[in-house]
Formats: sequence, structure tokens, C-alpha cells
Amino acid sequence: MKLSFKSVMPFLVLVVLALAAMFITPEADFAPGATDTQYSAADIGWVLVSTALVFLMTPGLAFFYGGMVHRKNVISTMIKSVVAAGVVGVLWIVVGFSLSFGESIGGFIGNPSTFLFFKGVKSGAAWPAAATIPLGLFALFQMMFAIITPGLVVGAVAERIRFTSYILFIVLFSLLVYAPVAHWSWHPKGFLAVMGAWDFAGGTVVHITAGCAALAGALVLKRRKSHIEMKETPAANVPYVLIGTGLLWFGWFGFNAGSAVGASGLAVNAFGTTNTAAAAAGLAWMFFDVVKGKKPSVLGFCIGAVVGLVAITPAAGFVGIPQSIIIGVVGALISNIAVGIKQKSKLDDTLDVFPCHGLGGIVGMLLTGVFANQLAHGIEGGPQGWFYGNFQFFWIQFKAMAIVVSYSFTVSFLIFKFINFILPLRVTEEEEELGLDESQHNEKYVQGTLLVNGENGKLVEKPVEF
Repeated sequence: MKLSFKSVMPFLVLVVLALAAMFITPEADFAPGATDTQYSAADIGWVLVSTALVFLMTPGLAFFYGGMVHRKNVISTMIKSVVAAGVVGVLWIVVGFSLSFGESIGGFIGNPSTFLFFKGVKSGAAWPAAATIPLGLFALFQMMFAIITPGLVVGAVAERIRFTSYILFIVLFSLLVYAPVAHWSWHPKGFLAVMGAWDFAGGTVVHITAGCAALAGALVLKRRKSHIEMKETPAANVPYVLIGTGLLWFGWFGFNAGSAVGASGLAVNAFGTTNTAAAAAGLAWMFFDVVKGKKPSVLGFCIGAVVGLVAITPAAGFVGIPQSIIIGVVGALISNIAVGIKQKSKLDDTLDVFPCHGLGGIVGMLLTGVFANQLAHGIEGGPQGWFYGNFQFFWIQFKAMAIVVSYSFTVSFLIFKFINFILPLRVTEEEEELGLDESQHNEKYVQGTLLVNGENGKLVEKPVEF
């Protein structure tokens, strides 16, 4: 195969970053005189565990998505989620954390030089909202959120996007969409935070940005051939979806309860609301399908549970556990109806990322404005919702939601257009027909084996492709 500059460029960039990193002086946490913060061993232990739990969600997402696509696209779909751990795992250390949590430039973006190559992170003063854990641990915990966010977009563009183009999308999305919105929402000087908007664990920063990017990607890439011909795509492996749901649900305890950044009552409340919303949403989706004349399905419960997890994310620590039931139910019903409408349209969002993650995040953010209660979270100066007499907070949440939706969709749309200008964004019709597993990776998804008669009457294993 003839190499081009474009194909060599990613490797060269990685080599340059590796060489530059050699000259960064190593640092140690708990450096003498580095901070006056009193660390808590319990908080450090819980956030370490939560960081690992959030990372587990990335392979969980790969199973969740991989099980739902056509068998010829399983591997390509799964790797697009998992490869974000590589791309963002390096990008976050180099500049991502600085852009998200560095010294604020006008409330819109962090100064890229603040923590360039993680310089000053490990020995720096603790983050104000996480005063009992080292800044380095806070940075690594936040990195896991940055990793999974572009991985969510995969479901909307699956079965037709070129792998190298998606790598470039991860880079540009992380720098131009995720980092600014994270800074707006989670930096104390970010303009949404100053405005009074609250996002406990990423309903805005993660799910709305990813959902809007998914919608933009589906519009730019246009429809798959199978979608135009109205061919039903059978799920490659429903047990994969069930495994992925279990891993996501499990990891989401770190995602939400870990966002309390401490072993506290706030973490306990977030843990309870997370589980309750997922349970209620899974049942709501499945039972609503029955009302529509369908049979209760594994896919229905799994998708519903994930929507419930999405919807509770911005509210997890701010609402009471009983209120998480209605958040899960409302989120599931709205997403279910939206999926039904989408299926009758010409929008080819392969795995319904915008109806589930985009709308789920929007519902969760708005219902945070309805049901947030200071009795539940106990945060001084924390949010109080419309249901408890404070319409102003709901209005702030609505405005913040509109800003993030508009920005995320517009910039993501431009990113996809830009990539399509410099690289082929979509595979050829022949590659799409062959399947992206073979055309992009020269690999095949093999689910099992059969025992067949071989030479001399001996039984041999024969791979079976599904």
C-alpha cells in the first residue's frame, strides 16, 4: 500500500508529542509545601474507584453499540468507542485539562499553558470544589468523562464513517466542543456557572454535546444505503447489548456518585438517584412498548435504562431519590416517542444517539431546574427548583441548555464539514456493502464455532460468522 503524508501524519504527531514530553520535569503528589489542603484518605479512595468505574463505561459502551449494529460492522463500531481512550488519554494530558480547567480566559476557555503537558497538576493546589483530593486525581477523574463523550457519537455515524476521519473528529470535538462547554459549566469562572446553571455530573457537558454532535454527524454523512432501501438491520448480538448495559449501569455509579468528589452524603444520594432513575426508565420504556402493541424486549429495557442514566446525570446529586423516579420515566417516554418519530423520518441516526443521549440530557437538565432541592443536596447556595417555588432557576437551566445545544450542534456540524473537505468522511459504497470490519480494519467478527466432520472422520471446529 502506497503511503501518503495524510496517512503518516497521525504517527508523526504522536512521535513529536512523545519527544516533547521527555523534557517535562516529573512531579509528585503531596509535594512538600505544594498545598495547604487537608486531604482525606476516604475521599481519595472513593474518587480513585470512581475514576476506574467511569473508565469501565467506555468498553461497556462498545459492547452496547457493537451488539446493535449489523454483524459486518461490529468490530469497527466497538473500536471507534474504545480508541477514544487512546486519543483523548493523550490529548487530555497535553492540553485538554488546561482548556477545560485552566486559568479562565473571559469565562469561555481555559488558558492552554496553565497545565500544558500536566505541568503543575500533580503538585498543584486542590481544585476548589474537590478540596480533599489531590488536583492530579481530580484531573484524571475528569479525563474519563472527556474520553467517553466522543465515543457516544459513534452510534449515530456507525456503519458508514471512515476510521481515520473519526480519529480526527475526536481530536477536534474534544478541543472545540467538549473543552469549552466543560469550562463554561464546571470552572467556577465559566460563564454558565457564573450565570447560575448547575450540572452535577455531565448531562450538559457530556450528553447534550455528544447528542448534538451525533445529530450533526448523521446529517453530514447522510443516509446508509440500507436505510434508503428501508432494510431492517438485525442486531448482531443482543447479549452484547445486555453486557454493555450492565457495565454502563455499574460504571455510572462512579460517573454520578463520584462527581461528589468525596465519600459523603452527597455521593450516597447521587448513587441512589442513579440506580432508581435507571430502573424506572428501563421499566417505562419496556412497558410503553407493550402499550404500543409490541412485545417486551431485552433491547427495550436496556435502551430505557441507559436513557434513565442519561436523564438523571445532571440532577443526580441535586434531587431526592423519590424524584428520580419521575425523571427516569419522563426521560424514557420522551426518548421512546422521539425514536418512533425518527424511524419514520429520513434522519439516519443509526443507534438513536440524539433521541436517547441528546434529548435525555436536555430532559435531565430541565428537570434539574424543576426538582432540585436544597434539602436533598445540602450545598450552601446550591440549586432550588421550580417545583419548590424557584422558577428563576428553571429559566436559567433552560437558557443554558439552549446555549449549549446551539453551540454544540453548530460547531460539530462545521467540524464534520471541515473533515469532509480535507479527508473522505464516508466510506465508499463498495466498502459500506462489504462492511467496515473488513474494509477499514481487515478483520471479521466471529461469534462462535460449529463441530463438523473433517478428514478421517474427525470432528473439527469451523468458525461461524453472524
